[in-house]
Amino acid sequence: QSRLVESGGGLVQPGESLRLSCKASGLALNNFGIGWFRQAPGKEREGLLCSSSSGDIFQYKDSVDSVKGRFTTSRDNTKNTAYLQLDSLKLEDTGIYYCATVLRCDMTKGPAEYDFWGQGTQVTVSS
Repeated sequence: QSRLVESGGGLVQPGESLRLSCKASGLALNNFGIGWFRQAPGKEREGLLCSSSSGDIFQYKDSVDSVKGRFTTSRDNTKNTAYLQLDSLKLEDTGIYYCATVLRCDMTKGPAEYDFWGQGTQVTVSS
């Protein structure tokens, strides 16, 4: 059974950092693109980044202004795990963060095009 398990969320103050993990079981992450999404309270799920199986990183246009230079993603295929590094966190970064798999990163495709999803991890930025 394929699963993605996320971890690393928490309560931080503005300006601090977090690293979220997305560990896969039952599937090899290096065969998939990995998308990262977040859902703020009362808002729709928003695409952030997608890393392709070849290591290219793409950014969703709608979030580029809010996260560029602060969020980045990486993978460790030996651990079958993807990471989302969140730096210089802001109050508006609060939300539930999700990872999900897709055969190929395509920035025209939204959450419905992704296959397997993690359960999400809560990130709360508060002073």
